[in-house]
Amino acid sequence: MVRMLPSDDQLTIGSRSFHSRLLTGTGKYPSLQTMQESLRRSECDIVTVAVRRVQSVAAGHAGLMDAIDWQNIWMLPNTAGCTNAEEAVRVARLGRELAKLAGQEDNNFIKLEVIPDTRHLLPDPFGTLEAAEQLVKEGFTVLPYINADPLLAKRLEEVGCATVMPLGSPIGSGQGLRNAANIALIIESAGVPVIVDAGIGVPSEAAAALEMGADAVLVNSAIAMAKDPASMAEAMGLAVQAGRQAFLAGRLPQRAEASPSSPTTGMVIGNKK
Repeated sequence: MVRMLPSDDQLTIGSRSFHSRLLTGTGKYPSLQTMQESLRRSECDIVTVAVRRVQSVAAGHAGLMDAIDWQNIWMLPNTAGCTNAEEAVRVARLGRELAKLAGQEDNNFIKLEVIPDTRHLLPDPFGTLEAAEQLVKEGFTVLPYINADPLLAKRLEEVGCATVMPLGSPIGSGQGLRNAANIALIIESAGVPVIVDAGIGVPSEAAAALEMGADAVLVNSAIAMAKDPASMAEAMGLAVQAGRQAFLAGRLPQRAEASPSSPTTGMVIGNKK
């Protein structure tokens, strides 16, 4: 049985607090039913929704808004598909209206994505910063998706972003925490939650992100494209709990030399001839 974390150990983003440190998505599932079961078993509190895909009723998104219990799950609209700051700001405003349609009148959350690179899907740091500054001025709670750039992360925090979301590795790649060294630098200096977004492929990588001090992870493809998405969702949820508990417990310091775990006093010495 997994031990529950202290009830006061919550993830706080902006003015809201959440029990789960696993954020999930709604794309790439084989069916809405599979998505629903996966969300349930993950025990997540926050689900990100691509505003453009919902608005256009893109494949796999028809009926999405009715398939999720928005009374118990907080919507995180995202600006996926936007290639510049102007587009991202416009779609963010639509996302705020989408949240209101779901009954979340006070939801100003937006996952900010500005991605002009269609091959590697890497975020544009300049467009992201420009859009973030405008959205913060308009009262949004901004969660920007960024490369693992410590300087950019600090600048986004300074302009008022509620989190920073560095990528572990490229979106959907399943390569894990390829940027762990830079993510560690971001965590070290951040005054806002750090959410590792993109690249996580298996639960051990989600746990590792929390163990190193990340506040949460966002996992979509690794769950939705698993052979058994619901089981993978549950595994990710448990891994995040384990990673967080390990971080709070404090890891054994790494040493260059071995250190015996058994006492060295009172040892039995054999007879000498």
